[in-house]
Amino acid sequence: MKNYSYSAPTGHDRSAILWSILTIIVLLGVVGVSCVFFLIFTNPYSFLNPFPPPTLPPPPALPTETPTNPVITLPPSWTPTNTPVFTPTDTPQPTATLPPTPTPITLTPTPTDTPTPPPEGYPYEVRAGSPRAIPNIYHPELGCAWMGVGGQVVDMNDAPVIGLIVRLGGSAPGVSIQENTFSLTGVALSYGRAGYEFKLADLPVASRNALWIQLISQAGAPLSERVYFSTYNSCEQNLILIDFKQVR
Repeated sequence: MKNYSYSAPTGHDRSAILWSILTIIVLLGVVGVSCVFFLIFTNPYSFLNPFPPPTLPPPPALPTETPTNPVITLPPSWTPTNTPVFTPTDTPQPTATLPPTPTPITLTPTPTDTPTPPPEGYPYEVRAGSPRAIPNIYHPELGCAWMGVGGQVVDMNDAPVIGLIVRLGGSAPGVSIQENTFSLTGVALSYGRAGYEFKLADLPVASRNALWIQLISQAGAPLSERVYFSTYNSCEQNLILIDFKQVR
């Protein structure tokens, strides 16, 4: 009979066995957790999922379109009708009327009379110191190659009166004045806010009380008498200043 020797496991062997058992338990736990995660992943609404997602509402049901057969109504059959054809008739053309024979008209010129002043007198008079002959100070670029008359109109408070008509008339050698030559107060600001001006000639010429100016309202009524003035053949007297002032 053979003799067998038995040796008890040492402490090192027992420790190796314990670690082997723990390793198996951990592996089984990992496999189990993996299975649980796989089941939750494939079915989030499983009872194993402690945090299931909210239940989605059912999708709305779309109404189904029921095809209908449209009823097509055919137009009634066309019945041709006979349309009468109108035969054009000749319309007589109007006869030509001879134009009237022009009758010659003879125009009689109306003489220009000196207006009669109103009973209380004219509202504007020549200002003291006018007329006055001075050198051409408002057109220095022309120098002696210019002659004219100008001035301004003020009221009783010496305020400018704008919009009055100034008429120039008369005749003088070397001076050409057309009929109804007018200016307006307020167009020649060099003389003041109510200034006016007339160019008489391209060089100074001498005349004695042959030219005149007069104030007129917008309605054509005279506002002053005709003021006659003289001109001079001098470059130092080729501008005649005539100012008016309201007196009533």
